[in-house]
Amino acid sequence: MSNVLNNFLTENLDALKNQGLYNEIDPVEGPNGAKIIVNGSELINLSSNNYLGLATNPELKRITKEAVDKYGVGAGAVRTINGTLDLHVKLEQKLAEFKGTEAAISYQSGFNCNMAAISAVMDKNDAILSDQLNHASIIDGCRLSKAKIIAFNHSDMEDLRAKAKEATESGLYNKVMVITDGVFSMDGDIAKLPEIVEIAKEFDLITYVDDAHGSGVTGKGKGTVKHFGLEKEIDFQIGTLSKAIGVVGGYVAGKKDLIDWLKVRSRPFLFSTALPPGDVAAITAAVQMIIDSTELHDKLWENGDYLKAGLSKLGFNIGASETPITPCIIGDEKLTQQFSKRLFEEGVYAKSIVFPTVPKGTGRVRNMPTAAHTKEMLDEALAIYEKVGKELGVIS
Repeated sequence: MSNVLNNFLTENLDALKNQGLYNEIDPVEGPNGAKIIVNGSELINLSSNNYLGLATNPELKRITKEAVDKYGVGAGAVRTINGTLDLHVKLEQKLAEFKGTEAAISYQSGFNCNMAAISAVMDKNDAILSDQLNHASIIDGCRLSKAKIIAFNHSDMEDLRAKAKEATESGLYNKVMVITDGVFSMDGDIAKLPEIVEIAKEFDLITYVDDAHGSGVTGKGKGTVKHFGLEKEIDFQIGTLSKAIGVVGGYVAGKKDLIDWLKVRSRPFLFSTALPPGDVAAITAAVQMIIDSTELHDKLWENGDYLKAGLSKLGFNIGASETPITPCIIGDEKLTQQFSKRLFEEGVYAKSIVFPTVPKGTGRVRNMPTAAHTKEMLDEALAIYEKVGKELGVIS
């Protein structure tokens, strides 16, 4: 290794560790379910995005195996050569039905969706109005487009309207897009989509919603756009297939012309091998499950409400979450790391979240109950939270 690189890595890694910002990665020894095994210890898992428990669903495992037996383990090519299987076509039809749009396109990850879709439509002659707390993949997708990025204060509609007015009336931009998460993953609050749509109509803005943490969770499982009944008002509906859906990948749903454009101009679609057939078959079946029944959705919310009430009663700061996402906001990064470590030692896996994922001074443990948790598991977790919280002075 060169001396320059060695010095850079040593200095910066040491700095992160000293500030409590270095993230240790813990391999999970088995399925990512309501309980997991890490370093030989069984722990109540409150850090998974497997919202509906579908990542370990027996029926989806069976469907995956059947698809692998029929199609193989990989698609074999990019979508535009011969990597488009009939499975991909069926999946995209099902996703369009799920999101209430004319068409949909699938990608290898939710991150890829934002890299693909934003840069395929926006360029250096355009502007993007982006919520200050948007996900990193949105930020990177905006940067890749080379459009002017104009951040507006989080869910501040007065600020958005003022900046939309300034951008559109300046004459500097060919197109202006407003982009937001549907559900903000670190705080659990929901975007003010009705107000955003109203402002977008007034200033002819392109509307873009990344509903990675809303699909399967809000709108009786159909997502945040459906929650507000705005399927015909949002130009881009983005989602992930790795959270509530339980597998891997992402998608964009919208008008047929938009999807046709992305098929010929979005680079991750053009230059990455298609999603594997086993995954595609499982995703299609998972989406159908969510369309057919709200049972898992309802259980997720029941567990989320139960954990929130318990943590709040104990005196933890859980912010203003409107979804099952339940942060315990600690503040100090080192204390947050220590809190998470002690939870682990007592039997709860709840990962610390610190800068740069959240702003400095707002360190937290992000709790995510799923449809797979039992009340007994949640009660046990609450008892451990009380013990550790009092021990470290987080609660009295």
